[in-house]
Amino acid sequence: MSNQVRSPSVRARATTAVLAVVFVVALAACSSPPPALYTIAPVPGQTQANGPKVVVLRDIALARYLQREQIVRSSDGYRLDVMSNDWWGEPLSAMLARVLVDELNQRLPQSTVLRESGAVAAPADATIEINIERLDEDASGKLVLSAQAIVEFQDRRVPQPRSFRFVVPTPSRDTPGEVAAISTAVGQLADGLASMLAARPPTKGR
Repeated sequence: MSNQVRSPSVRARATTAVLAVVFVVALAACSSPPPALYTIAPVPGQTQANGPKVVVLRDIALARYLQREQIVRSSDGYRLDVMSNDWWGEPLSAMLARVLVDELNQRLPQSTVLRESGAVAAPADATIEINIERLDEDASGKLVLSAQAIVEFQDRRVPQPRSFRFVVPTPSRDTPGEVAAISTAVGQLADGLASMLAARPPTKGR
C-alpha cells in the first residue's frame, strides 16, 4: 500500500494550528493572577466631648509616591518597594478620608463630620486639612505614618497646625500585616485630630 503524501497547504494549516495552541498555552502560563485588593479598617477610639457641631474634612493630600494602585511596602534605603500584585481597593486618599470620617464621628459624638467631596454638605464650624508624607514600612519592618494637619475653627483668627508621626509594629511581615498596622496608625491619627477638634479655642474678639 502506497503512503499518502499531504499537500503543502494541509501541512501549513496543521503547523499553524499547533503554533496557535502553543501560543495560547504559553500566554496562559505567563499571565499574572488577578491582584489581591485590600482596605483599611476603622479602629475605635476614646470619645471626647465639646467637638464642633459640623466638621468638614477636606480632600487628603498624599505624597506623590503613594499615589498609585499598588501598595507601597517601603521607601527606605533610597529604593521604592512596591507590591506589584497587592492593590488598594479604592484610591488611597479617598479611602483614608472615608475611614477618618468614620473614626472621627465615633470619637466626637456631639459632632457631625463630613467629607468635602461627599454628596452631603453643610456650613462648617471647623475644617481639617491633612498632608500624608509617609505611609510605609521602615528598614526594621515597622509601619511609619507621617502627616501634617491643620484644624481651622470658624471663630478663631489663626488655624491650629500640628505634625504627627506614628511608628507601629506590624503583626506579620506580609501585606495583611502591613495593612493591619496602617489601620492602627490611621486610628492613632484620628485620636490626635479628635483632640485638636475637642480643644475649643478662644473666639475672635476675646
